[in-house]
Amino acid sequence: MPAFNEEQTLQVATERILHQDRVQELLIVDDASSDRTLEIAESLARKNPKIRVFKHEVNLGKGAALRTGFQQATSDVVGIHDADLEYDPADYKNMLEPFDKGVADVVFGSRFIGSGPHRVVYFWHYVGNRFLTTLSNMLTNINLTDMETCFKFFKREIIQSINIKENRFGFEPEITAKVAKKKVRIYEVPVAYYGRTYEEGKKINWKDGVAALRCILKYNLFR
Repeated sequence: MPAFNEEQTLQVATERILHQDRVQELLIVDDASSDRTLEIAESLARKNPKIRVFKHEVNLGKGAALRTGFQQATSDVVGIHDADLEYDPADYKNMLEPFDKGVADVVFGSRFIGSGPHRVVYFWHYVGNRFLTTLSNMLTNINLTDMETCFKFFKREIIQSINIKENRFGFEPEITAKVAKKKVRIYEVPVAYYGRTYEEGKKINWKDGVAALRCILKYNLFR
């Protein structure tokens, strides 16, 4: 769980995650928060041995926090869950099913398929996401519906074998390109989405969209 200035949601997110009986460990990576995020995370870890906390001395970005967490993971399947309550841990069951059946190496949770609840938020975010997903699909030759999803689960040996370069939100197109090049079995399942507004703490912006476009081209055409 990457976390940056999430003092308002971290405890609830942690409780919801640990309520899922399949969770063996929760790694919280504080990315040099300026609020009480690290303090809350360390307090939660003292109460539950499943929680381990790591911290960055300077803010590096979501991709860097994920890189730290992946390196420390020990479970057979490793998943990403942000601390912002936009995704529901109850969907872990659906995310893990393809692994349980032995048919998947990587599973993406899509906000755009299925009938789960989806908060109606920003039109241009949706348009941008569809554009980036389509371009990514064209270059990777896979047919995802939601490349930018937070919910990505991996077999541990796969994610730990990938050298992640991007420090910010460019992680999403980078990891998509790299798992596609590995020719692993990728599945997609529907998940619910409770998106935040900027007033509620949403952090991604148009600059991250431009960076994602750069990363799609970089990791598909030049690597």
